[in-house]
Formats: sequence, structure tokens, C-alpha cells
Amino acid sequence: MQKTTSRSRNEIAAILRSFRREFFVSGIFSLVINVLMLSPTLYMLQVYDRVMASQNEFTLLVLSLVILFFFVVMSFAEWSRTRLLVRVGIRLDELLGTRVFNASFESYLNQNRVNPSLFFSDLIQLRQFLTGAGIIAFFDLPWTPIYMMVIFLLHPWLGYLSIFFAIIQIIMALLGHRRTVEPAEIAVKSLSEANIFLQSKLRNVEALEAMGMIGNLRQRWNQRYQQALTLHNSAQQLTHRVTAWSKFIRYSQQSLILGAGAFFVIQGELSSSSMIASNVLMSRALSPIDLIVATWRQFISARTAYRRLKELLNNYPERASSISQTPPTGAITVADVVATASGRATPILEKINFSIPPGTITAIHGPSGSGKSTLARVMVGIWPEYSGEVLLDQTPIQHWNRNELGPYLGYLPQDVELFDGTIAENIARFAEIDSDKVIIAAKLAGLHEMILRFPKGYDTPIGEAGGLLSGGQRQRIALARAIYGDPVIIVLDEPNANLDDTGEAALVKTILDLKSRGRTIFLISHRAGILEIVDNLIILAEGKIQNAGPRTQVLANRAQLAVK
Repeated sequence: MQKTTSRSRNEIAAILRSFRREFFVSGIFSLVINVLMLSPTLYMLQVYDRVMASQNEFTLLVLSLVILFFFVVMSFAEWSRTRLLVRVGIRLDELLGTRVFNASFESYLNQNRVNPSLFFSDLIQLRQFLTGAGIIAFFDLPWTPIYMMVIFLLHPWLGYLSIFFAIIQIIMALLGHRRTVEPAEIAVKSLSEANIFLQSKLRNVEALEAMGMIGNLRQRWNQRYQQALTLHNSAQQLTHRVTAWSKFIRYSQQSLILGAGAFFVIQGELSSSSMIASNVLMSRALSPIDLIVATWRQFISARTAYRRLKELLNNYPERASSISQTPPTGAITVADVVATASGRATPILEKINFSIPPGTITAIHGPSGSGKSTLARVMVGIWPEYSGEVLLDQTPIQHWNRNELGPYLGYLPQDVELFDGTIAENIARFAEIDSDKVIIAAKLAGLHEMILRFPKGYDTPIGEAGGLLSGGQRQRIALARAIYGDPVIIVLDEPNANLDDTGEAALVKTILDLKSRGRTIFLISHRAGILEIVDNLIILAEGKIQNAGPRTQVLANRAQLAVK
């Protein structure tokens, strides 16, 4: 069915709110750290104003021991805050990892061809910001006014000067935000689109090489890539200009506050120790602002990642727990199904109705583009946009728990996809390998002897997407995967497309063996020869059923129409 959206949901915000206690404790540690950061300044004042004047070694020893104790406490608070934020990041991964995994693959399944790895990168960026220097700067920022108050106590004009530089830094941060955010986001999006374009085309690299298409592909990719680089360079230049101005202001501030302090020392309004202390305090007061400016790009990236993850999780909310059902018998009913696709004016399938009893073989026949593969996807519950009902044992298929239904369902798609791993792992659907079931499935698919001829037998790695196998071998391994575990419903989309006569004979034997076990089998095939073994026949044309019923009856009807 079509996906449901819930714009009011914000799972990420809810999870972040669940870390309120951790963030509060981090704030307490920040309080301790920032209060104790005043201790070096106080120590300096005491040494210059009291110890140097009194020449008292015991006072110096006591002050030194006290400052060392404060440093130990401050280091412990720093370590504790960092450790706590790292634990928040780990917990964030635990809470969101599975949701992002499921939602990203559901998004990909629903024709939104965004690489799922992009969303995992977003999660990493969000986690790194929440556990890195950027979030610490936000914890330290509220202490900037307190440091300025201390500077005011040393001399009012130094306090005013600190406020002036703080305002300049904030203005620089805001201007940097306004001028760099949008260009940076556009540049990142453009570069991502260029990489996705290249990745999608390289899946068919053999055809590209054979037909001399790589040069044309390179030109198209290069146009996209150069455009992305231009945008990226422009965004980088803006960021560097903002950073350069920020450094200029920071260096000017350090020198001017020292110069102003020296002036007041000359005027007799400030001691030498207070002059040095004011410089240290000014640097500490503006340090969080400097850090925010320096990590602004990380903040932008984290904000973009947050929004993208929020949209993903809103569009693909967590599925409600399906009710466990008794094992299906294999009866399927399709009632008033209309399948559509985004950007298509007319439905792919229109008013499809049929009912198939268990233990039968049904062929779905028709010309290319008639909707056969779409109907197969609707029946196994993976087509995203359809109305009507697909009933499995009189229960809508979306009400079944997919993890429980999976072992009872076998599906061989038209475009066979195997995965990097061994032959046994692929046949066993990457679950825990049951050797007996793997061998039974391979024998049913007629490839047991072929597998034994491989150097490592069932433990032979097949490479990425099964690239080390022929088309026929990939299809027969995918067939073994579809029938692994003896599922009760098996949907085979063009199972003989890459098979020779021997392979097709083995396929026919496999189908008849499955029928003898009481399994419900759907065959989608252009080849008329395989129709001889089916019980029911459904003829599709332009997304509509032209004829359906027992095979002999449908073929007789077609013969009568041909005579007329």
C-alpha cells in the first residue's frame, strides 16, 4: 500500500530529549570546568600581588597545592564530560541505527533511489557533532558573560572592550552563517548527486566497456562533477574568508586588550598582574565564540543531516507490530488491485481480481510492459503504491509479520541480485546456515552437482552481485534461494530467462516437485513451452486481465478468438 506520512512526528527530537539528564550532567561538568578555569588567573594575581611582595615561600607552596588540586578536579570534569557525551553518541546509534536502516531501505524500495549509505553518513555526522568540540562550545558559551563580569571587576573599560569584541565575533558568526550555509548545502547536494549518478551507471560497467560508452559516460559525469566542484570551491572560499576575518579579529583582540591593560597600568589604574589576567580572561571569554565559528561547518552539516533523517523517519514511520498468524496454506486472493507509480499518468495495473487455491501452478502471461512483474511485486507485498487488497489465507498481506512470513515466501525477481558472500550464504538468505536445507534447495534447483565442481563447493565466494558466475548460474542460485526452507508460496519472475534447454528441463522438474509438496507457485514467463505444466493461466495486456482461469479453458478461448 502507499506509505503513510506523519509530519507531526519527530523521533530524533524525542530521542534527544531522552538525553536531558545526560546533557544536564554535562552542563554541571561544564560549570565546574569553567569556574575552575578562573583559578589560574586567581593564582597569577596571588603570586604577583601577594607572594612576590611578601616573599613568603609557605604561601607559595599552599597556593601551588591548591591550584594543582583544582587542576585535578578540572581534568576529571573534562574527562567525565567527554566520556558522558561519547556514551550519548553510542546510545544514539543504538536507538536510531535500526530505525535508520529499516527506513532507508524502505525508502529505496519505494523507488526513492537515494543510496542508504547517505543516511548512515548523516547519523554519523549528527553523532560526531553531539560528541565533539561543537557541542562543547555551546556548553561553554553561557560562561562568556561571567568571564566578562570578572574583567569588569578588574577595570570597567576592559570589560567594555571585551563586550565590543564579543559583539564583533557574534556578528561575524551570523554573517558567516547567512553567507555560507546555503552555498555549502547546495555544494554537498550537487557532489552527492554526481557520485550517485556515477555509482548507478557503474553497475553495468561491462556493457559500458563493450559498447564503448565509457567516454560518453565520463563526459556526462564530468559535467556534473565540475559543476559540483565549482559550487564546492565557491563555498570553501566564502568559508575561508569568514575564517580569515575571524582570525584577524581574534589576534587584534589579544593585542589590543594587552595594550589597553598596559595603558591603564601606566595610568596607575591597574596592576601588572591584573593586566596579564585580563588578557587571559578575555581569551577564555571569547574562546567558545571562536570555537563555534571554527566548527560552524560541522554545525551546518549536522543540521542538514538532522533534517534529512527527520524527513526520512517521518516519511517511513516504524511499522506497527504485526499480529502473528498461523503458518499460511498458500491460498492467495487479489481483489480490485490498482497499481500506480510516481510520474505516470495511467495505472500500471487496473482492477486486477483473481483467487488461487493452494497447491496449484499459475502462469501469468502477456507481452512486455503489460504489468506482470509489477503484479508479482504486489503479490509479495513490496510494491509501494497500490490500492485494493492482496489476501494471504484471507488476511491482508501487510498485516502479516514480515519476519515471520519471510520463510514461507519464495521470490525470484526478474533482475537477479546475489550478494557478496558464499554460495551457501546466498542460498540460506544470509541467515544461520542449515546445511541440509541448503543442499535440498540446491538439489531441487538442479545445481547441486554444479556447485560441487567449484573449488570450494558451497563455500565458494561468488563476488559482488555474483559477478564471478554466469547469468544462468546466478539465476539457478537465486531459484535455490527462493525455495530454501520449503516455502508455501513461490513467485518466480522469468525464471527461465537465462537458462538453456537443460536448465529449463531442471526448472520444470523443480516446479513439479514443489507442486507435489502442495506448494502454490506463480510463474511469469514469455516462453509458451512452460505453460504445459500449469494449472491456471492469467493473461495480462496493458495492465488489465484479458483472460483468466484453468489453463485448458483459457487456451481454448484464445484459440477461438484467433479463429474469429
